[in-house]
Amino acid sequence: MPPSTDVSLERARSTASAPAPGVRAGAPGRAARGRNRGDRAWAALLGLLGGAVLALVGLVVLSLVHVARPALKAGAGTFVASSDWDPVSGSFGALPFIYGTVVTSVVAIAVAVPISVGLALFLQEMGPRRLRPVVSFAIETLAAIPSVIFGLWGLFVMVPWLRDSVEPFLARTLGFLPIFQGAPIGLGYLAAGLILAVMILPTIASVTIEVLKTVPASLKEGALALGATRWEAIRMAILPYSRAGVLGAALLGLGRALGETMAVTMVIGNSPTISTSLFAAGYSLPAVIANEFAEATGDVHTGALAGLALVLFGVSLILNSAARLLVRMVSSGPARVSAS
Repeated sequence: MPPSTDVSLERARSTASAPAPGVRAGAPGRAARGRNRGDRAWAALLGLLGGAVLALVGLVVLSLVHVARPALKAGAGTFVASSDWDPVSGSFGALPFIYGTVVTSVVAIAVAVPISVGLALFLQEMGPRRLRPVVSFAIETLAAIPSVIFGLWGLFVMVPWLRDSVEPFLARTLGFLPIFQGAPIGLGYLAAGLILAVMILPTIASVTIEVLKTVPASLKEGALALGATRWEAIRMAILPYSRAGVLGAALLGLGRALGETMAVTMVIGNSPTISTSLFAAGYSLPAVIANEFAEATGDVHTGALAGLALVLFGVSLILNSAARLLVRMVSSGPARVSAS
């Protein structure tokens, strides 16, 4: 490097490190340290708030464990695996309620996700623009309806319809499957699953519409320019791009289905039994807690209900963790999904 170039570089470094005219040496450093102290204090406050949420969850779990201790003396595994629930004889098992919660949630997701995604695709990609605000308002209104109103509607409208029309039809056409066998009584897993599907449909549809809005226009236009039909563009360009968001929407709906109490309590039949038939009456974890907590007199009965709350927390945690893992796998690309 020529000597003249070295001199120019040295002058530039000196100019950059020199304080500005009118500013005392060391003032910029103090100002930067002041800003750093403010940033550190803000970061510490945010960390404290985040830690408070985790501490609150931990306190709730510890409190439930303390209350549930009398019912878990025989072991948590025995409590979860037992199917006998008889408060009079002091026998408590959580298996019928876990089964009812999982079955009704699966029915709700199986019904609500295809309808929600189809509705979102119609509104965002194929429907008339003038129709979108009207349907969007109807979806938002459906999401704001209290669950007790859904329960009353299900009890007085949907249950008679299922008992008189839907369940006899399913028994005649698909009666060779165990899930469609048994007497059509209206109340049961099918009614609870369908009422949950109606309740989680607005959540999944609204989130899916927002996800579809993020699909780049160039992606859709490129597919159409290559000769794809509207359906082929949706199937090959839009859905693969937005599948992680759609799974996230289904995850939100699943979370609400697992914890829903009032509407399910009114239509599930409240019978602590396990049956393969969707026509049979059953029970769910939130429903039994809401029904029996006011009537629980002994420590064992109260502890059993607290144990059911712990089981519900665990089931929600496991299903949400599995769904997040699925979202991560899908987000990483089709190659990883096929490899898994």
